[in-house]
Amino acid sequence: MLKIGVMLGDDIGLEVVPETVKVMRAAARAVGLEIEWHELPLGLLGHELHGHTMPQYTVERLAQTDGFISGPIGHNAYPRNDPTWIMPPLRKQFDLFASVKPVRSYPNLPSLHKDVDIVFVREVTEGMQYSGTVVAGSGEFRPNDGISIGMRVVTRAGANRVAREAFEIARTRARKKVTAVHKEPVYRLVCGMFAEECRNVAKAYPDCTLDEVLVDGCALKLVVNPQQFDVIVTTNQFGDILTDEGAGLVGGLGLAPGLCVGARYAMAQATHGSAPDIAGRNIANPYAMIMSGQMLMGWLGRTRAQAKAARAAELMDLAMARTIAEGKWLTRDVGGSASTTEMGDAVAQAVADIASKTS
Repeated sequence: MLKIGVMLGDDIGLEVVPETVKVMRAAARAVGLEIEWHELPLGLLGHELHGHTMPQYTVERLAQTDGFISGPIGHNAYPRNDPTWIMPPLRKQFDLFASVKPVRSYPNLPSLHKDVDIVFVREVTEGMQYSGTVVAGSGEFRPNDGISIGMRVVTRAGANRVAREAFEIARTRARKKVTAVHKEPVYRLVCGMFAEECRNVAKAYPDCTLDEVLVDGCALKLVVNPQQFDVIVTTNQFGDILTDEGAGLVGGLGLAPGLCVGARYAMAQATHGSAPDIAGRNIANPYAMIMSGQMLMGWLGRTRAQAKAARAAELMDLAMARTIAEGKWLTRDVGGSASTTEMGDAVAQAVADIASKTS
């Protein structure tokens, strides 16, 4: 039996995460997969119940799961200079070293490009040191009022494991192609080490191909001809920028799911924020969160050798594609008039329908 933690987060998280669980339950039921669900407080609810936005209670119970779902956190509204109100550093806590973000265009949804199907794999524990990725202190400092300095860190171990994750994903896809994005001619040591490890890892995957693109060239090629890319692996800050560019190609952050993965755990977490301006209105698009759950299901299938979980992920993918193709139960941001709940219901029903026809 698999164990999955569920954290609603803040604002629209209270609306889109339940739809995600609804669809995942439907897929698990269709394939006979047993899942034990554990709802845990995080964000505002965590503070209300335990005095902290990332309660130790939640951390301890998440450690007993196989993976978890995290809704968006409304940290912009949190009080400043109070250590009990923080953006919960779950990636750091559970060593989730890679952020996996697919971008995909659909024929009947507006997008800058058609036939786009890219998976970005971004290293998220190193690179330009965001405050949540250092053990103590900060990766930035200002020795005097006229100078500010920021660190950039790449380790062989960190580059190797994110490259390996990219190749593992590429191996499951038709084109089996990995593009390593860096700026080695300028940053010869840090980008050089990242590129070296991508090349080293590629030797263990003879069924896949590796090419390399400089980050500025990649930004251009994504705009002009994104169809040339399959799986893109890159460092932290480069990936932070390129993944949002990728989402913009296919319709925006409402269509941008994500999965943070580590050696032991994975966390489904959509790219978008908590959208307080539309919270409580039942109009938020659940696509990104549902497809983040789909990615978690697929990861569990691959890493836990769970064929039923892999099949459940496939059903969720097919069901979402069918719902979008039919166009009847889409939210307003993608041209429909359905509510969040109605779209979730439609995807869950499509899971059951597809399963019954293929069983």
